Amino acid sequence: MTTPPYSSFPARIAALIGHIGLMLWVVVWQSWLSPHPHLNSTVMTLLWVAPLLIPLHGIVKGKPYTHAWANFILMIYFLHGLTLVVLDEGERLLAVCELLLTSLSFVANIFYARLRGRELSLKLPRLSQVEKEEAQRFATEDKSGI
Repeated sequence: MTTPPYSSFPARIAALIGHIGLMLWVVVWQSWLSPHPHLNSTVMTLLWVAPLLIPLHGIVKGKPYTHAWANFILMIYFLHGLTLVVLDEGERLLAVCELLLTSLSFVANIFYARLRGRELSLKLPRLSQVEKEEAQRFATEDKSGI
């Protein structure tokens, strides 16, 4: 058996650093650096961390599918950070850190899911190939009278 010319390990490490780093950053930001002035900082911290906990188990286990769909959750943090960078001068630097961690996690998740999927041969067939196979199957079924 030959080893593939690519390794998913660096992408996995980057994805873990990005995801766990974002979780820690949200906790520090919401509870210590800039807590909400009118709402309970513990509740706000839990609300901001909760979505990141959903894919955590699969990301720690290294499941490529979890890395892929976790990017949908990361969009919440990307939009939050981008909005604050544009609109809030007081939290602009904090938002830039959030954007950097979110972007690191997003890109690393994409690369990890792709590379690990190749390592595990989890390749999706091309649509044209699926169409050919279906056409052959239906042609066979029509001839046999099923």
